[in-house]
Amino acid sequence: MLKTFKSSFKQNITPVSLDQYVPKVELKEYLKINDAIYEVDSKAENGMTFSRLLNYKYSEALKKMDPDHLVALVTEVIPNYSCLVFCPTKKNCENVAEMICKFLSKEYLKHREEEKHEVIKNLKDVSNGNLCPVLKRTIPFGVAYHHSGLTNDERKLLEEAYSTGVLCLFTCTSTLAAGVNLPARRVILRAPYVAKEFLKRNQYKQMIGRAGRAGIDSIGESILILQEKDKQQVLELISRPLENCYSHLVQEFTKGIQTLFLSLIGLKIATNLDDIYRFMSGTFFGVQQKILLKEKSLWEITVESLRYLTEKGLLQKDTVDKCKEEFQYSFHITKLGRASFKGTIDLAYCDILYRDLKKGLEGLVLESLLHLIYLTTPYDMASQCNPDWMIYFRQFSQLSPAEQNVAALLGVSENFIGKKASGQAIKKKVDKDTVNRLYLSFVLYALLKETNIWSVSEKFNMPRGYIQSLLTGAATFSSCVLHFCEELEEFWVYKALLGELTKKLTYCVKAELIPLMEVTGVLEGRAKQLYSAGYKSLIHLANADPEVLIRTIDHLSRRQAKQIVSSAKMLLREKAEALQEEVEELLRLPSDFPGIAASSTEKA
Repeated sequence: MLKTFKSSFKQNITPVSLDQYVPKVELKEYLKINDAIYEVDSKAENGMTFSRLLNYKYSEALKKMDPDHLVALVTEVIPNYSCLVFCPTKKNCENVAEMICKFLSKEYLKHREEEKHEVIKNLKDVSNGNLCPVLKRTIPFGVAYHHSGLTNDERKLLEEAYSTGVLCLFTCTSTLAAGVNLPARRVILRAPYVAKEFLKRNQYKQMIGRAGRAGIDSIGESILILQEKDKQQVLELISRPLENCYSHLVQEFTKGIQTLFLSLIGLKIATNLDDIYRFMSGTFFGVQQKILLKEKSLWEITVESLRYLTEKGLLQKDTVDKCKEEFQYSFHITKLGRASFKGTIDLAYCDILYRDLKKGLEGLVLESLLHLIYLTTPYDMASQCNPDWMIYFRQFSQLSPAEQNVAALLGVSENFIGKKASGQAIKKKVDKDTVNRLYLSFVLYALLKETNIWSVSEKFNMPRGYIQSLLTGAATFSSCVLHFCEELEEFWVYKALLGELTKKLTYCVKAELIPLMEVTGVLEGRAKQLYSAGYKSLIHLANADPEVLIRTIDHLSRRQAKQIVSSAKMLLREKAEALQEEVEELLRLPSDFPGIAASSTEKA
């Protein structure tokens, strides 16, 4: 009977195709050479067939400003449909956005005019009244640039405006293709390059994959603009298969295989050589070992990585039993290894961090935050930094005696920075990474004092998006260093200091606003409103009446008011419980108190 039921059940199942739920959007690929447009056609002899000539009247001035005919290409679709223009560099994005707006008719200003004014107002609100002059000129036309130079708040507002059609054109870098779902009717690739590198097939596919919006458009178009000299390479690009996907577990040495081994042993998933090797054999890298490994075997790489971790003091081999075979050797994690593991510290820097913290204990400068900020400035960002030496010298000369003491402890002198600024030869060697890291510490220190990304961006001549990335990276790394120190008793002095610094870096606002911003749903703007209205602490918010909050605070909904009050109450309760536990711990008699052991023995 069961067999009959199964048989009839199978017969009654109708195969379901996803196509009936997700409509297909046809993507047409085009190439543009001079003013001719060709359609990509795999059946054609040279991979493309002639489609049309651009029909747009160009003045002599426009020809000089727009040799790629971008204005002609975008005006065929905007403002009724959306368009993305991929540019090789960030600066090029801004220049192209401005150039296009110079030649758009005033009719574009009228399209959703009020909503565009609202976008500009919102951008000013999230930037303390500041607005990028490029965006100020381009947004009224429905155009904006999109790259890593924007802050998170700016990016979010611009993406929302684009998604709703208020903005119809983005000039952007290739990062948008991989990270954000912002489709368009037409995607234009200004050149077959990302920076100076020629496009790879997977990058090309990612970019043109933005064209066509399921459920909105029935078609999508991509146009790759190329010069005659790049024609052959482009024809190869559009016809070749996608690049193969390979494991980078061994190439990313400290972030890959070594971190994996430390985690395996720290979590006791695999502790002996044989188990670790068998685990490695089951990874993507293990599956591809015959392709990726030319000189060494997987076993040799496993043994070498474990040896490196042992020599670095992160792992320790258990006492070796001479009867045991090599594959039976077991490992356990050391205190330094556990600290690196718990703090998720990049193993390339764990010993440098330990050395810096150890050195810091010898003369920790607490009169200013600069020394602590230096210790929590990310190492990887320092290695990519190129200081502006004149700005560096100017900032250095404004340091207080205590701050100059920090620089002296690190081995960086005003004389050295002055010589670099004036282009003089320097005989004395100074560690480049330390110099760069101190420069980034100056940026973070200024940011904590001023709490305004725009003014710091101007002071150090750095993109505001980069400064925000630096701040986020420092807040994350500060938290990592805190967990690192918690595992090592010798660094107990750093715990409270780093806890406070992590909060300051996370919120980057005036100190009085930090307690309010711990509450769910309270960001900087809202915290300022609450503080101005007299709600200056967690206790004030926990005892607030939601109805009074609604009447007092502008643009606060009833749901938001209730969420703020309940979140403040919960936070206050958690803090009270933590303090109660601390009190009980202080009042509890220690187990090793003289006489306790003797009395318990007598009772027995």
